Amino acid sequence: MGRKVTLATCSLNQWALDFDGNVLRILKSIEIAKSKGAKYRLGPELEICGYGCADHFYESDTLLHCFQVLKDLLESPVTQNIICDVGMPIMHHSVRYNCRVLFLNKKILLIRPKMLLANHGNNREFRWYSPWSQHVEEYFLPRMIQDVTGQVTVPFGDAVLSTKDTCIGSEICAELPHITHHRVANPHVDMGLDGVEIFTNSSASYHELRKADQRVNLVKSATTKSGGIYLFANQKGCDGDRLYYDGCSMIAINGDIVAHGAQFSLDDVEVVTATLDLEDVRSYRGERCHPHMEYEHKPYQRIKVDFSLSDCKDIYLPTHQPVDWGFHCPEEEISLGPACWLWDYLRRSGQAGFLLPLSGGVDSASSACIVYSMCELLCKAVHDGNAQVLEDVQRVVSDGSYRPEDPRELCGRLFTTCYMASENSSTGTRDRARALATQIGSNHLNINIDMAVKGMLGIFSIVMGKWPKFRANGGCRRENLALQNVQARVRMVLAYLFAQLSLWAQGKPGGLLVLGSANVDESLTGYFTKYDCSSADINPIGGIGKMDLKRFLQYCIEHFQLTALTRLIWG
Repeated sequence: MGRKVTLATCSLNQWALDFDGNVLRILKSIEIAKSKGAKYRLGPELEICGYGCADHFYESDTLLHCFQVLKDLLESPVTQNIICDVGMPIMHHSVRYNCRVLFLNKKILLIRPKMLLANHGNNREFRWYSPWSQHVEEYFLPRMIQDVTGQVTVPFGDAVLSTKDTCIGSEICAELPHITHHRVANPHVDMGLDGVEIFTNSSASYHELRKADQRVNLVKSATTKSGGIYLFANQKGCDGDRLYYDGCSMIAINGDIVAHGAQFSLDDVEVVTATLDLEDVRSYRGERCHPHMEYEHKPYQRIKVDFSLSDCKDIYLPTHQPVDWGFHCPEEEISLGPACWLWDYLRRSGQAGFLLPLSGGVDSASSACIVYSMCELLCKAVHDGNAQVLEDVQRVVSDGSYRPEDPRELCGRLFTTCYMASENSSTGTRDRARALATQIGSNHLNINIDMAVKGMLGIFSIVMGKWPKFRANGGCRRENLALQNVQARVRMVLAYLFAQLSLWAQGKPGGLLVLGSANVDESLTGYFTKYDCSSADINPIGGIGKMDLKRFLQYCIEHFQLTALTRLIWG
């Protein structure tokens, strides 16, 4: 019996409820994994239906369609001779669980439900799921699955797989970092003490600034404690919600990362593989760990699998060695993460681009630079041969022969900016907005809103018999504030009007998504006007602070040579 195993994990850009597209991406990842010699393939959390289905998880159709996809996967020749680990919701005893389904050669080996649910930050898993306790039951399969597998029941619970050559145990997302008041409650601790050599973790972990290194350190720590191989799979992209899942799938052994994927990428399918020696795990544990002498641990039920991950001919197969992980700085994260999210949102919206009210300030300039970064990424992806990106760009711009090569030229097709001036606007802000629009190549409009503002005030004066004045003209504080807010809210109305009809006026198909430019500091302090230009379809800087945005603009000056930002930052 051999001792070297080739394992695969992946990051998939799954769409919520896109069952047809999701199954194709899952099959493609399995095909790539097999082509690289892998005998085990791990996918992201809830990859069959998508993580962001929200209250659609309540619908029985969602569960039904997941089983229909599982049936297609079981029957596909692509999934033969490799252990496949996929994620989907399952109802057991009238209770909904977030599960992993592990199968091999048309047989389901184990259904492993999630035991520790994520209910912090943007996660609301307790709304749709219940946590599983640490035991194993029998699960009765739906008839459509029975017809394929020939099985009536399968194990459902916290068990591990025992192949001919090793032992594999599963964690799901929040079970990796979970800590109780008394002890670390990670399943991999007890599994490692019980002899499990390969740990897997399927996740839907969303992007936050400065978070990637925390994730990597958790994975490294998991195998530093008691040795072992750790596979981490994560979703990528925007699956229909306001979050961006940032990949970073990785494989570690004995505390070292040996292979990892990209944090930000426009590839819908990314597969990471590594060939590792099980004897390295056993030697590490033999030197450092004595579980039966030092610790009490939970014994796991083992599901015996007549299959080997290794091969007796693998003696000369080279193994992967530790690699350094180069983390992005926060400015790069702002440039890349929201840009990938914007592209995902645009290509799935059916719209033809973005419109942004560009005021000449830091916030709106940051939103504009993120769109420009998106155009840079698109041109690079097309240049690198990404056929899916090219197809999507051609569909968005309604030109089947178009091939983007210059980010500025692409920006002119996808991005409209407008400076909405009033009689109180300065020439300085107008010039800064125009200079930035010229450098990024956006289709820039100059709009004067005075006529609309005076029209609204005229209606007020007819009804109430008074004409409000700015404080500088003798008005009181209430008049002054109301007049400022009218100007701001008129800009929002006009932004949506131009977003819907500007392409129509040019004889082009489609509409535009309105971008907002309110940073997180304004939202936290309440320092903004309700229903002004911060009210938009989507806001790419809504989770970023002002100081980070200023550093990001400095990065854009250096990285994209957008020198017009210099006057904007320093005045």
